[in-house]
Amino acid sequence: MSMDITITHTKNSKVHDVDFENLPFGRIFSDHIFVADYYDGEWQDARIEPFHKFQLHPATMALHYGQAIFEGMKASKSFDGKPMLFRPEDHAHRFNASAARLCMPDIPVKLFMTGLNKLVSLDQAWIPPQEGSALYIRPTMIATDEFIGVKPSQHYKFFILTCPVGPYYPKPVKLVAETKYVRAVLGGTGEAKAAGNYAGAMLPSKLAQDSGFDQVLWLDAKEFKYIQECGTMNVFFVINGKVITPPLYGTILNGVTRRSALQILSEAGYDVEEYPITIDELVAAYKNGTLQEAFGAGTAAVVSHISDIAYKDVMMTLPPVSQRKVGSFIKSTIDGLRSGRITDTYGWVVPVNEIVEAAVV
Repeated sequence: MSMDITITHTKNSKVHDVDFENLPFGRIFSDHIFVADYYDGEWQDARIEPFHKFQLHPATMALHYGQAIFEGMKASKSFDGKPMLFRPEDHAHRFNASAARLCMPDIPVKLFMTGLNKLVSLDQAWIPPQEGSALYIRPTMIATDEFIGVKPSQHYKFFILTCPVGPYYPKPVKLVAETKYVRAVLGGTGEAKAAGNYAGAMLPSKLAQDSGFDQVLWLDAKEFKYIQECGTMNVFFVINGKVITPPLYGTILNGVTRRSALQILSEAGYDVEEYPITIDELVAAYKNGTLQEAFGAGTAAVVSHISDIAYKDVMMTLPPVSQRKVGSFIKSTIDGLRSGRITDTYGWVVPVNEIVEAAVV
């Protein structure tokens, strides 16, 4: 398809109404949205428009059969005010891996990147200036055939929306290991960012929250033995100086932040292992005093320290954040890379390279 993207500027920017010191996550949306439609076997009509609601037919297939995927990304500003993206092509490739698993068409990486760059350039005034805050980016694809019947759609809508956000978890989180419900099984869709994965997790997450916890620590679906991930993050543990995270079984999201953390830690000299750790091993490490840290890693949270983990009748309370070197090091490093405070030797922080003149606001 042509990479030509038409741009319609908003006539009424709301950026001046935003309190960037008080940003609830995911509730304030920027001025514009990128949209493209798939029909006749290719992506067409790529455009950036003023942010608006969609009109959908009641039989839109995404609503009935769950062909819906998304990504989570962030844009930040460097110390000299330039908009920057963090590992954007990694997100584009992961998006297409999710699409393949749900029998949806690839988005050409060039189209993904061009639309993303133009959109962020246009709405760069929406990027919060504080380190640790960011412009959250949500690329999404939904099936749009107007049809009741179980088969892959022939029509799809791809769109990217953005919203300025503060920290996802402003304080350490409490987890409960889930021993009844499961998030994913081998051969399932657990490694894809499929909308249905999150729908299926809502009941156990709500039950956890009703019991005073913030999120669920998922265990494997066969034995409820092997640790997988948290509700919104990959999970890491520091046991007797070694950093451990579960391997990618095919049921765990292949997190871009997870991948970044592993490389940063390895190159900094930490002892790091992707290891199928069991919940019983975690309890044993807690009881013998070698469980030093636990934290989650993901795009939304970057790093969120875990304060407590409950498993059956055991409550594991971890040391205070002031004593946690590893999780704090990862968060500080990734935030520093995004802001330019730390020199990016990895090539992960990519300047927005599609300069679009913003509308007069």
